[in-house]
Amino acid sequence: MGLYIEARIRADLEDLWARTQDPAQHQRWDLRFTEIDHLPRAEGEPQRFRYATRVLPFLTVAGTGVSAGEKERPDGTRTSALRFASPHPLSLLAEGSGYWRYIPDGDGVRFLTGYDYRPRWGRFGAVADRWLFRPLMGWATAWSFDRLRLWLERGITPERALRNWLAELAVRALVLALGCAGLGLESAVHLFGALAPAVAYLLPLLCAVAVAAALFAAPLPTTPASRRCLRRPPTRVHAPRVLRALENLR
Repeated sequence: MGLYIEARIRADLEDLWARTQDPAQHQRWDLRFTEIDHLPRAEGEPQRFRYATRVLPFLTVAGTGVSAGEKERPDGTRTSALRFASPHPLSLLAEGSGYWRYIPDGDGVRFLTGYDYRPRWGRFGAVADRWLFRPLMGWATAWSFDRLRLWLERGITPERALRNWLAELAVRALVLALGCAGLGLESAVHLFGALAPAVAYLLPLLCAVAVAAALFAAPLPTTPASRRCLRRPPTRVHAPRVLRALENLR
């Protein structure tokens, strides 16, 4: 089961292309990568690259890949495709491939990706991928796409967007903790004296509202959110030809 993510970004196609194709800019907004470096290449050859992801403070997983793009297409769209692999024994992701499509749409661009990969570690890896790693990868991709959208549409840098997300997450966690704690204070309502009946009635209601708000309230407009992206293609999609051209390259 491959992953599909789509975001509609109100930005110039050229700006979107630059911030997704330049490694220095790409690694700023894409949560899946800590470092991306292009390797030397001869004229006319596909671009080879090296990537690294810091999984834990003391663990970095690295890999290599090859990419190619179609910047000028008759229908005005653009495509970028890649194949990648990681020899690191602690990397669940063994190898995979994917593509980006840039489809002009009115005052913006439909920016979408489709990709899939083969997990390692045998049966354990397959189970871990299905129930944990693949959903996490889908979330990270969608979150990153919305982070990119905020950068292009609102001028919110990826670093600031991350701080916004962490701050909102902390506030939600605090409200959730206070709401849950409040639900356990019913035995203390007698301390409010004559107001005890009213407090006994309102406290559970207010706590339930607080918990629901912390869990389900829409994210702030300046905070990246994976829920803003499509996770299923609206129509049947096919891998681009440029991806098939990379199949024999490693």
